[in-house]
Amino acid sequence: MIDLKDASLYINRELSWLRFNTRVLAQSKKDELPVLERLKFIAIYGTNLDEFYMVRVAGLISLYKAGVQKTGSDKLTPTEQLAHIREYLHNEKILLEDRFNLIRDEMKKEGVEFVDFKDLSEEMQNSLKNEFYEQIFPVIIPIAVDATHPFPHLNNLSFGIAVTLKDMDGNIKNGLVRIPRLLPRFLKIDHRFIPVESVVEHFIGDLFPGYTKISTTPFRVTRNADLAIEEEEADDFLEMMEEGLRLRNKGSVVRLELTGNADRDLVTFLNDHLGVEEDDIYYYKSIPLNLGALWQIVGDKSLSHLLLPNFTPKVIPPFDHESIFSIIEKQDSILYHPYESFDPVVKFIQEAASSPDVIVIRMTLYRVGTKSPIVKALIDAAQDGKQVTVLVELKARFDEENNLRWAKRLEDAGAHVVYGIPGLKVHAKIAQVIRRKGNGLKSYLHLATGNYNPGTAKIYTDVSYFTGRKDFNDDATRFFHFLTGFSKRTRLGKLYMAPIQIKPKIIKMIDQEAKHGKDGHIIMKANSLAHAEVIEALYRASQKGCRVDLIIRGICCLRPGIEGVSENITVSSIIGKYLEHPRIYWFKHDEPGCYISSADLMPRNLDRRVELMTPIFDEKLKERLYQVLILQMADNSLRWVLRDDGEYDEVSPQEGDKIIDSQEILEKYVNKIYDKTNKKGSSYVKRLTEKLLQES
Repeated sequence: MIDLKDASLYINRELSWLRFNTRVLAQSKKDELPVLERLKFIAIYGTNLDEFYMVRVAGLISLYKAGVQKTGSDKLTPTEQLAHIREYLHNEKILLEDRFNLIRDEMKKEGVEFVDFKDLSEEMQNSLKNEFYEQIFPVIIPIAVDATHPFPHLNNLSFGIAVTLKDMDGNIKNGLVRIPRLLPRFLKIDHRFIPVESVVEHFIGDLFPGYTKISTTPFRVTRNADLAIEEEEADDFLEMMEEGLRLRNKGSVVRLELTGNADRDLVTFLNDHLGVEEDDIYYYKSIPLNLGALWQIVGDKSLSHLLLPNFTPKVIPPFDHESIFSIIEKQDSILYHPYESFDPVVKFIQEAASSPDVIVIRMTLYRVGTKSPIVKALIDAAQDGKQVTVLVELKARFDEENNLRWAKRLEDAGAHVVYGIPGLKVHAKIAQVIRRKGNGLKSYLHLATGNYNPGTAKIYTDVSYFTGRKDFNDDATRFFHFLTGFSKRTRLGKLYMAPIQIKPKIIKMIDQEAKHGKDGHIIMKANSLAHAEVIEALYRASQKGCRVDLIIRGICCLRPGIEGVSENITVSSIIGKYLEHPRIYWFKHDEPGCYISSADLMPRNLDRRVELMTPIFDEKLKERLYQVLILQMADNSLRWVLRDDGEYDEVSPQEGDKIIDSQEILEKYVNKIYDKTNKKGSSYVKRLTEKLLQES
């Protein structure tokens, strides 16, 4: 009998994530994409890697230093994982530079260049000289380092220049120039982008008068940025989070990035003070430090012709002209973002805020963005005297500061604000509105797989679900009572809540479907699959002949295709211009058989977070979601398939095959519905939707 806990059956979580980021990087080589679309994927790759080092690598380093050898299902120790990660990234750095160089050459053909200050014409240098003295010189910070000037504290993701100087007596000095984030990463003349450090380096002598420059080295540091919060010891959670954010910039340095021609003496000078492991020092020959800053170029409006045409999310009838409340009263509805606009979700809260009949608005906020029309509507509602209850999750990583600001503003407006639950992170996406209707009360509910963030709703695919079902609303009321009260064992009736209900329900449904053997079929779409108990259940289902199709964008610790274990399991990953974000769980023989959720299939989501999973009972809505799953499994343009060794193969259309780009097809599908309904009216939606689903 095969031991399903055997370490060889599991892929390491961190190595799986690295392969996901490699798939992101692979988009930068697609010749069919405009050149700035390809540059965009390098920016995404860099931003992803920053967070990976700040959190995951930093965590492994902390475990290693503490002598902890605790392992996951794959049994790799922190020491072994660090060795694999460092080797992987140092090897991939070569590929990264090759991709960037190819894109840079193609940009040059389009008249867009990366140019160092020294390579500019005298006229351009003089132009930048004026800009330097007016915009840069007043805000950069020259720092001497000697017996009376200690090495400064460098914040997380600090960027600067290390310098070696000589005074008039021949004495050698070392120092730094800190380049604040408020400065643009690149200065621009026409369509030439000049790295800010190449301009600053030219004027080092003016920053240190009386000294001569001997050598300079641009550098960037990454610190451990994971917040360690002792919630039980906190009297004031808000104050504790503010202190935690201040401490984030004081975490140990875990990575040092340098240019390829870095002066060795300056590297030694830096690392004598920073103490970074040699294998965590990365030298880049030709790419700029801070790849995420390439968004400055991608977002340059004068270069929009080098991007794919923008898709405008559509508001499909009846959401374009009817009250959200009247729509919900008539029928359950699903929106699939970003193809269908997020505007109706915003309108739901705005209508509730302005309606004199609405008495209660409750919702959870995880990542809402810096300019949130939803939070503005909640503030208006609270100021208008409505009962507004908001769970603002202050532990949403890297959004803590923004959420703190919104929480304070909501409190000031009179809303009842809950800052989270001790020991758990609230990741559920739910909004409930209660209004007077006749002599009674009527409740309206929105449940979703994604955040209440109109900005990310344009680039993340997600599912929104509107319903007026009484049983769902009764559960929603109990859920919010759980958030604001003391109950620790709340169970819902029709909805499912983690950490108590979702994992057992998913495992039970997998085991039930497995009983149907070869007639069984499971499709699960999620961001990540890492929970050992769920993986074991899927292995058991496969062993009984049940077909299992997984659409996992990022981390997947399950190994498909292993004889006697997982030969009936396939794992696909869709990587395209939109970030695949919904969690949709489908079981052929279950009733209702289709579920949407905020929860990924990971220990943190199922065991340590407050999440929701929603059954979809309406047959037409189930069919819509099923068609999306089938379409993505047929994709031969954006899909990758996981092998049993942990590597991924990119799927390509064979000769004579029809090209299936699932994201492009969904854009065209929604455009077609929008165009037809504008001409023929909202009564046309039902028939057209059914026809298009049949065609697909």
